[in-house]
Amino acid sequence: MQLRILQVVTIMNRGGLETMLMNYYRQMSKNGIQFDFLVHRSEEGHYDKEILSLGGRIFRMPPIRPGNYRRYFKELDAFFAGHKEYRVVHAHMNENSGFAIRAAKKAGVPCRIIHSHLSDLALDYKYPFRLYARAAIKGNPSHYFACSARAGEWLYGKKQGHPVTVLNNAVNTEDFRFDERIRAEVRAELGAGDSLVVGHIGRFNEQKNHKFLLDIFESLRRRKKDALLVLAGDGYLRPAIEQEAQKRGLSQSIRFLGVREDVARLLQGMDLFLFPSLFEGLPVVLVEAQAAGLTCIVSDTITKETDVTNRVSFLSLDLAPDEWSSAILEASYEHADTRTMLRERGYDAAAMAEWLGSFYRQQLESAAASSQ
Repeated sequence: MQLRILQVVTIMNRGGLETMLMNYYRQMSKNGIQFDFLVHRSEEGHYDKEILSLGGRIFRMPPIRPGNYRRYFKELDAFFAGHKEYRVVHAHMNENSGFAIRAAKKAGVPCRIIHSHLSDLALDYKYPFRLYARAAIKGNPSHYFACSARAGEWLYGKKQGHPVTVLNNAVNTEDFRFDERIRAEVRAELGAGDSLVVGHIGRFNEQKNHKFLLDIFESLRRRKKDALLVLAGDGYLRPAIEQEAQKRGLSQSIRFLGVREDVARLLQGMDLFLFPSLFEGLPVVLVEAQAAGLTCIVSDTITKETDVTNRVSFLSLDLAPDEWSSAILEASYEHADTRTMLRERGYDAAAMAEWLGSFYRQQLESAAASSQ
């Protein structure tokens, strides 16, 4: 019997949580568990075609904005009233998940999972609306998940009156097995030669701190003239960062690659991974970089739970760019084989997909038993 689980997301682009979901989905679809997606954008996501090819369905809701709350809540109620087949709803939109979970509870969905994927958010004009969204969480989920203990505390509070399940952001470890031939191909495509290649993968938004990343690289270039910076990802700040790189005379030494489908391959060509984010939950890309055996230098705003291979160094964002570049120059550039370590620590997607699949089945069986 095929089981259908509703995943609630913003859009299925190539971000961290979306990649994690696809890692699990590919595994579970082989074992009779099907994912459907309730998304909040009208445009097509990068993973949409693959979802449809695997047998998943995609339902579209309007973006969640203060001006359309009333319409949104009405459409949520109508959706769940028209889709009684869902007995498990798993929401991944941080505080905004509360709205979908509340509507699911109202519709009688027995298993309602809220999943925290961040550990902080910037204070901005949206803050009052985030507080409003958090109020919708209280008392409505049946289960609380988080990508790290810190992410759980951030969304649910430090004194939770309920257990929080930490679900690791796992990856397909075999995809990241080091291959010298692939490394040579990637470096040839980048025009790297024997240069030091520092990499970063992430959306171009404030959270990822690309401006400071340029400060670090500018310092590094003064000390190592042939260093290259590889930036994969896209986002609304990309044009401004490209313009800033050109203004500083760094454009020839930076590769802006856009969204990539071959992250595992691309990581092979790097010597070190740099990640000075302002805040994160437990980013999938850092697990991927470690799976590729890279040394990672990251901001200390990121939870120490991120270091699952002893290859992550944490630096303060208050340190000068020169101190960051010194850490880069003093680091090891060896690609270590970390697959066994990641599996043992619960970061292999196949093993975690098996656990999550069993959890979904248990919840469905429990719901069926209680309805008899």
